[in-house]
Amino acid sequence: MSRSRPGGGAIVTAAGIAGAAGFVIGSRHLLSRQAAKARAVIGKPLGEQALQADRVYKKRFGSEVDLLMLGDSIAAGLGADLPSHTLGARLAKYVAKATERSVRLRSVAVVGSESSALAGQIESLPPSYRPDVAVVIVGGNDVTHRIPVADSVRQLTEAIVALAERGAAVVVGTCPDLGMLRPVPQPLRALGSRASRQLASAQQAAALEQGAYAVSLSTVVGPFFITNPDEMFSLDRFHPSSTGYKRTAKAILPSVLVALGVTEESPLGHHAPVTPQRPIQ
Repeated sequence: MSRSRPGGGAIVTAAGIAGAAGFVIGSRHLLSRQAAKARAVIGKPLGEQALQADRVYKKRFGSEVDLLMLGDSIAAGLGADLPSHTLGARLAKYVAKATERSVRLRSVAVVGSESSALAGQIESLPPSYRPDVAVVIVGGNDVTHRIPVADSVRQLTEAIVALAERGAAVVVGTCPDLGMLRPVPQPLRALGSRASRQLASAQQAAALEQGAYAVSLSTVVGPFFITNPDEMFSLDRFHPSSTGYKRTAKAILPSVLVALGVTEESPLGHHAPVTPQRPIQ
């Protein structure tokens, strides 16, 4: 058959390559359309401004701890029903209870932020501001906007260094697993899951190298969002609800207390650096 149809193998091979190329191009178009639709929906029912929760919590305790929140919409608390239900407010109250000290919360987190926004968030702080502990949660928008992992990690590293120069102990909540976002269709959700896990791993390594603490959000709180989505997600099905933020704050708390020097041991999913930053004074 090869003699009667010279070049047939080449034709079949060419057709296969063309078909594969067409599949790849078609897949890229599909993913681009899915990503555009996802970005158009995420957060829209909630607006683009998180509730303002900055204040002193548990004033009666005195001897304030300064808690700083930086990063994206999760750090800002988008989706919470009340200011006191945001991630920062929940965490401030838990820290106050554990330390028996009042906690002054300041948040510079901005909805929609990528890692590149961290530098500006830090620069917006008064030069004299010295937080005791800073919690950074960022990465989801880096994944959805296809920011190279190397760029995201470099920007996070620079932020950790800048915060340490202000005297803060830093806790990084690594990128959540975007695979738990059921409204995002396949195959985009599977690709987002893989990309977010890759970024989270790189963020953890960078945080520990710089003396910061790392919390794997996909490990410590992800399972709750997977098994109880109606309770844990807010109206848009992408951001945490008030209950979701309560669970997330409890999950992050152990590393915050270790960073502050209040406790020494932390559970699964929490990672301490070999050379930690300074404890609370």
